[in-house]
Amino acid sequence: MSNWKLKRFWDAAAVRRTEQGFAVELDGRPVKTPAKTTLIVPTQPLANQIAAEWNAAEGQINPADMPFTRSANAAIDKVTHQHAEVADMLAAYGDADLTCYRADGPQELVTRQAEGWDPLLDWADTTLGARLLPVQGVIHSPQDTGALRTLADQVHALDPFALTAFHDLVSLSGSLVIGFAALHNLHPPEALWRLSRIDELWQEEQWGEDEEAQEMAARKESDFLHAKTFYNLSCSPH
Repeated sequence: MSNWKLKRFWDAAAVRRTEQGFAVELDGRPVKTPAKTTLIVPTQPLANQIAAEWNAAEGQINPADMPFTRSANAAIDKVTHQHAEVADMLAAYGDADLTCYRADGPQELVTRQAEGWDPLLDWADTTLGARLLPVQGVIHSPQDTGALRTLADQVHALDPFALTAFHDLVSLSGSLVIGFAALHNLHPPEALWRLSRIDELWQEEQWGEDEEAQEMAARKESDFLHAKTFYNLSCSPH
């Protein structure tokens, strides 16, 4: 519903197929997004997951306990209406991709980055048709405009639900390449998340773990894994 402060008033949430997709209903009444649009998603598996969140809700509705509903709301209320802007923002990551910026030392970190990220860049070249080049240091080095255009076209081709998931996969990892690798199932999402944290894990080994940083990293990983699941469900066969 659009008012997150409402307490549970329904007996059961159920899924109903419509001409536009799959709607979630509470005792026969459609769930609405915060912008008061009927919540309709492209696949039944995703609708089932959202209905399960509403069936599990007790007392006052807590958005934190309903991540699939929140992601669907974002896809419908925001990304659908700002698709080009969101796609442009994410495509821009390709020109400063995490996997391209390498340390110049110590050698063990240089080796870890090369072993983890070089195969990703090779995969992007082969599968996505875009060769991004690694550089040493943090000073920006522009990538080939043709490669960036190729990647941007593929970002813009994503539907609003896929782009919603892709937003988190890219922004949380800092890598357009890792985001695409998640969509293509190159590695399990847990492994891709670890590849995005090579630098942080190295620092932890040198200086020890910081409890607050660990908690933040755990939340980000949870959000990354959720985004991958949301994408999978939004693409599932009806």
